[in-house]
Amino acid sequence: MYDVYAVREDFPVLKEVVYLDSTATTQTPVPAVEAMLEYFYRYAGNHGRGAHHLARETTNRYEDARETVARFLNADPSKTIFTKNTTDGINLVANSYPWEAGDHIVTTMLEHHSNLLPWLHLQKRGINVTIVSPDRKGIIDPQMIENALTDRTKLISVTHVSNVFGSVQDVSRITKIASRKGVKVLIDGAQSAGHIPVDLKALGCDFFATAGHKGLLGPQGTGVLYIKEPDLLDSASLGGGTVSDVSGLAYTLEPSPACFEAGTPNIPGVIGLARAVEYVEKIGVSEIEKHEAKLSRQTAKRLLELEHVEVYGPENRAGVVPFNVPGLHAHDVSLILDQTKKICVRSGHHCAIPIARFLEVESTVRASFALYNTEEEVDILVNAVNALKALVS
Repeated sequence: MYDVYAVREDFPVLKEVVYLDSTATTQTPVPAVEAMLEYFYRYAGNHGRGAHHLARETTNRYEDARETVARFLNADPSKTIFTKNTTDGINLVANSYPWEAGDHIVTTMLEHHSNLLPWLHLQKRGINVTIVSPDRKGIIDPQMIENALTDRTKLISVTHVSNVFGSVQDVSRITKIASRKGVKVLIDGAQSAGHIPVDLKALGCDFFATAGHKGLLGPQGTGVLYIKEPDLLDSASLGGGTVSDVSGLAYTLEPSPACFEAGTPNIPGVIGLARAVEYVEKIGVSEIEKHEAKLSRQTAKRLLELEHVEVYGPENRAGVVPFNVPGLHAHDVSLILDQTKKICVRSGHHCAIPIARFLEVESTVRASFALYNTEEEVDILVNAVNALKALVS
């Protein structure tokens, strides 16, 4: 039985605030923080660089972490790369793929800037980009993506769960369409991994990028990139740890994943991430998905009942609820909620300016949920937003 109150004991800050900004970053549970402290206090060394016992233990723990994360995503550890964040993983693909002038990429207006700007930047190299629009609820019709494909399309890059709408895209169907056409697929899983079940072998995508500090409950500065065919990419980031030999003007790269992880990695962060993933596994992603969906749909329904509030996104949403109070700027709403009720929500364009313009708004307020939120917190939020009508009447 899912016990949200027991879970909350592992997140001390929740005793101080109503935290509804988990789409930006989740809180990290005590066991993951303790795993990082253990690294610093007991065996801190460098990964893959030394024969002494501290370096050996560090290397073993780091690679054990890779096994843990790969198992969680149902991926091969040798194809599971540790990055700084989702942005870092997407840029690694964009900068390492063997593009040719005239190649074509299909992406969507839903994307976070991190899954849009790297592709737009490639236009400087002669790559063509098509952007597919969603409907007003933030849903992409896979047929529109298929219609956008050409004989030069090399990649479809699409978000799994919109960070603005909370809409869940039919990435399985998109991947099947791409497979039939011989097109690669990158999925931005920043808002899906840890929030909803993700099985990369079943999904069949070519690339999957996600962040450690969101649904996986890990620390900032950690991310994961899955590469189905590592030999397809020519790593654009080289340095210590990536090569097996250097002779004169030539060098030989290590096999994946080492060839993609240049320099000293975020060792304590990765160790903490693995412990956080184990925490998520113990609770169960399906249980987390049901809990978050229940709270977000309750919130959206109740906010929609308030005459002075506009709510965006589909009815069947993940744990994201964007809204506005017409007559008040989103930043003002956020500050009032924080200062009066210690409610932490995000305000702004959420690193997705094209979607804000699509909605014909400057910004929105976004409440987002995680495994540790409660129905009482929904009540606090709705009541606080309801009280704002006195400022706009």
